[in-house]
Parts: sequence; structure tokens; C-alpha cells
Amino acid sequence: MKNKGFTTRLVHSDRTLNKPVDGSVHSPTSNSVLFEYQDVNDLVDVFQGRKVGHVYSRSSSSSNTALQNQLSDIEGGIGAITFSTGMAAISSALFALLKQNDHIVVSRYLFGNTRSFMDTLCNLGIDVSFVDVTNVNDVAQALKPNTRVVFSETIANPVTQVADLEAIGNLCAEKNVIFMVDSTMTPGYVFDAKRVQASMTVCSLTKYIAGHGSVLGGALIDTGCYDWSSYPNIFELYKTGDSSQWGLTQVRKKGLRDLGATLAPDAASEIAIGLETLALRMDRCCQNALRLATYLHGHDKVENVYYPGLADHPQHFIARELFNGNYGGIFSLDLADGVDVHAFLNQLKTVITATHLGDTRTLGLPVASTIFYESGAQQRAEMGIGDKMIRFSVGIEDIDDIVADFEQAFQSLK
Repeated sequence: MKNKGFTTRLVHSDRTLNKPVDGSVHSPTSNSVLFEYQDVNDLVDVFQGRKVGHVYSRSSSSSNTALQNQLSDIEGGIGAITFSTGMAAISSALFALLKQNDHIVVSRYLFGNTRSFMDTLCNLGIDVSFVDVTNVNDVAQALKPNTRVVFSETIANPVTQVADLEAIGNLCAEKNVIFMVDSTMTPGYVFDAKRVQASMTVCSLTKYIAGHGSVLGGALIDTGCYDWSSYPNIFELYKTGDSSQWGLTQVRKKGLRDLGATLAPDAASEIAIGLETLALRMDRCCQNALRLATYLHGHDKVENVYYPGLADHPQHFIARELFNGNYGGIFSLDLADGVDVHAFLNQLKTVITATHLGDTRTLGLPVASTIFYESGAQQRAEMGIGDKMIRFSVGIEDIDDIVADFEQAFQSLK
């Protein structure tokens, strides 16, 4: 179905890729923990990687395989692995691929939980350099002979800095460094990871992929752009068969299996159903976010608006090239002096105060006192996060209703 439109492919991908039995249009949910083999030799062959199959649901199941096939297809990848959360995908992949004394280069604008994990890697003997990923020269200057990975988000949360992904991808290809991209804010419908030579993408399936705030999940997708036969950290045991699969094999074995952050089969099935409407929801979220950010830009109660779709955003033109005219569903703002952050949020009636994003509903929260509180004032200042910043994740509601909700909240504070 490669010649079909994106949504047509998504709606039909489960039945065409996975071919469920009995004419079902969705793969059945399989909750079996164990899998029987009539011939013990088949079980041994699956354990040792000579045959494809399931041996224990912590490592794989038919429900997870079905979702992995769909995720890999929409990214044009060569394989995918699903996890219980997005953070599980990031941590499992990096734990599996890195060794003590390795060096990685990461965005200084990383989301709080990911930044916290990078600090954990430092404690385990991995050298981490935090750089400005909007400037490829900063990335280049940070590279060392033992650099194994460059890690960046596409759009940073919450200040929406956009990484210079194409230039970084070219640099990583030249230096033979893994380029791992967190595409949570810009899933496959918005962003083509292969275009920028990303080696792997990671994402929180909880957000836009599933889309309804009802299930947790994460994923790692190998784009096929990286030559794993040249990667020094692959265990000899996993250097068998097609070398393009060595990275995924090691993450499955040393990440998913050993750390155990397995996506539950019923969660995989729910995510797959949410995936079908990804394009429709992303279009509406992005359109609404642009309308709302434009309305707030220049409002007398607002000091700054941070959204890549605005012409004065520092990386607007990079975003326009990378994201096919969609600039994401989140933006942040700084309220003007004299407007209390908590009081304003409490006056919103339709917008929900919550710490999630990528939902069908519009959500808002104060950044400094919640998701970046543990970072401390100095680190927040380095990331451009002030005490009056609010992050919004814009949903699919009728935009006039959301604008009206903001206006009545502003009016109530006079």
C-alpha cells in the first residue's frame, strides 16, 4: 500500500501488514505469557535467533509484533521495538548500546525526565556533553574519538527550540556516529526521520500516536540509515545474520529483555487503534496551535510566545523545511508582568491543567514549578524557562471555543 495516502495506509495497516486470522481488521490481543513448541528444537532455534518466534512475553508477543510492524512501516524503517513507556525506550536503548567510558552528545534543551536520565548515565561512567542543537557547530565541537551517539529531540519541550536536524544528520553520517532522535512531538506524519539520516527514532507512544491519554507506551524504530557492522559496541553473540538488524537485536536482548520494560499486549492493541487517526488529529492539533499562538502573540497580557510556526521564532525556517507545514501541537508563553500564572490557569474552564501532552484535549501547566522544578533555577535559566512560563498542549476542540476560554480568563483577572 505504499502508493496510498498516509491515513489510508494507517487505517488498513493492521490487516494488510499483520494479516489477522478469521478476517479480523485488528490483530487480536494475546495475553499469553508463554508459548508452546511441539518440537523442542524449534524452541532452541528461536532462543538462539535462527528462527522467528515468541518464547516469553517479556521479550515479545504477537500483539507487540503487530504494533511494531505498523510503527516501522509509517517511519519507513527496518524494524521497531515497543516498550512500556517512552522513557523506557530511551533508557533501554542507551543502556544496551553504550559502555563505560563512552561519550554521547545530547541537547541542552532536553525534557526534564530525559535530562535526569542523562545525569544517571554520567554517574555510571558515561561522558555526556550538553550542547545547543540549534547550532550544528556546537555539536561538531563536542564530538570526541569515543563519541557513540548524538541524541536530540525534534522540537524541545517546553521552549520549542528546533534542532538543526539535517545538518546534524550529515555530521553524524560523516563521523559514523549514531544519530538518535526523539520524535515524540513530530511523529511520522509530520517528520521524515530518514530525510535527516537519523539512525534511530524514539518516541512516547502515550502522546500523539495513541492520542487519547488512556494508555502508556514507547517505541524505538531503526530507520536503516546506520551501518551496524561498524559499531564497536555490538556483542559478538549478536553479530549473526543480517548486520542491519544487529542494533535492534542488541536493544531487544540487553535492553527490553534484561531491563524488562515490556509493553502490555492490551496496551499495544489500544495504541494500534489510536494510531489509525494520527494524521487527522495531528492536522487539527497543529492548526489549532498555530491559531492560538497567533492570537496570543502580541496580546497585552502575554510577554512572549514560543512556537515554531510564528515567523519570529528563531528556528521558524528550519521548522518549515522539516515538518511539512505542521509546527507541532505544543507552545509555551510567558505571561506579562502583573499576571499571576496560577490565577490565570485556575480561570481557564475548557483547558485542563495537567502534565500530559499530545491529547485530544487542550492542556496547560506552569513549567517552572512542576515538570522542571527538579532542574533548579540555574538549569532552567540556561534552557530559557522562566517562572512565568506556561506550556500548552493544544487539542482538537473547536478553536473558537479555546480562544474564547483564554479571553474570558484574561478578562477575569482585570
